[in-house]
Amino acid sequence: MNQLFTPCQIGPVTLRNRSIRSAAFENMCQGNRPTEALSDYHISVSRGGIGMTTIAYAAVNRSGLSFDGQLWMREEIVPELKKLTDAIHAEGAKASIQLGHCGNMTHWYTCGQCPVGASGGFNLYSPTVVRALKTDEIRQLVKDFGHAVQLARQAGFDCVEIHAGHGYLISQFLSPYTNHRKDAYGGSLDNRMRFMREVMEEVMRVAGDDMAVVVKTNMYDGFRKGMQMDECLIVAKELEKLGAHALVLTAGFVSKAPMAVMRGSMPLKTMAYYMNPWKFWWLKLGLRMAGRLLIPDEPFKEAYFLEDAKKFRQALQIPLIYVGGLVSRDKIEEVLDSGFVAVQMARALVHDPAFVRHMQEGEIRCGCGHSNYCIARMYSLEMKCHHCVERLPADLQHEIELAEATWR
Repeated sequence: MNQLFTPCQIGPVTLRNRSIRSAAFENMCQGNRPTEALSDYHISVSRGGIGMTTIAYAAVNRSGLSFDGQLWMREEIVPELKKLTDAIHAEGAKASIQLGHCGNMTHWYTCGQCPVGASGGFNLYSPTVVRALKTDEIRQLVKDFGHAVQLARQAGFDCVEIHAGHGYLISQFLSPYTNHRKDAYGGSLDNRMRFMREVMEEVMRVAGDDMAVVVKTNMYDGFRKGMQMDECLIVAKELEKLGAHALVLTAGFVSKAPMAVMRGSMPLKTMAYYMNPWKFWWLKLGLRMAGRLLIPDEPFKEAYFLEDAKKFRQALQIPLIYVGGLVSRDKIEEVLDSGFVAVQMARALVHDPAFVRHMQEGEIRCGCGHSNYCIARMYSLEMKCHHCVERLPADLQHEIELAEATWR
């Protein structure tokens, strides 16, 4: 039996089908607030048949911003978010918002202060000095997560997705690569999970019994000194105990192993082309000199996380949501048949916001060619597929064609 177009339950929320637009960063929130572009995109995805669409990365406070085009949860934007959720609901979809804190992956001119993390040090990718969080600051961050959930409730969201993967702040506490603390928040895995536990206890308390809580968590960090699958499975079991309604299984560390998250090649010419030459001169220079060393390729195949995700499926009772390289109806059905409650997609819905409806009408595969143009562009401009951009420079078009020939 085909499962994709059957309803599914995530905590207290019922989705009309088992498709979710994943929390891929749109870079459509200039001024750290919702824009018409953000609204237009998510309305189009909702109109295109998605079960639930996720507004990407909203920082729980200003220090959690990693880009100028991200949301920052505060009271003054709640009415604007409410207009967006009302429009999503009018199209028959549910609305979710991803809440998180970027930790050390930012710069003072973005977050308004010295960047903070589980431990201090130097962030090569900004580049900037990072300060370790103090205990009282950790306690305040826990409250900030709860406050962000409350604002999401006021704004009409049905679900919140807590970002605990990809090397963001919760992940920075979990990973021995970024957590060198000597206090109760560092050392053993149990200690490294303390911040996550405190955040989840606060989130579940505020969410109550009528909001769904999903957590994005790593299956592995993607490099030798990071978390491996055995520790990540312990984290997943802890999230299950803490009452999360579902987990989104992912992998990778965007500051260390970015293509473990996305797979394929990063189109470096495209990335450098769109970067502000004054603001990001060091990164443009680094990409030109050692781009493939900084961002090495990771082979792409459809549903690239599936075999690892199945191991988590066997070990857990909690509903699991699959994400990672889905572009065809057949593979989506294979994932659902493997015991996953729903699937998340991003690039397929950047290429075609109505992909879900088109599958229902008989289309079997999305036209996304996995060039990762949309990702390279999103670090500077709004996320957009190359086929929606007029008059691309010839060298960028050639780079896209080579990538699609390699990974399609």
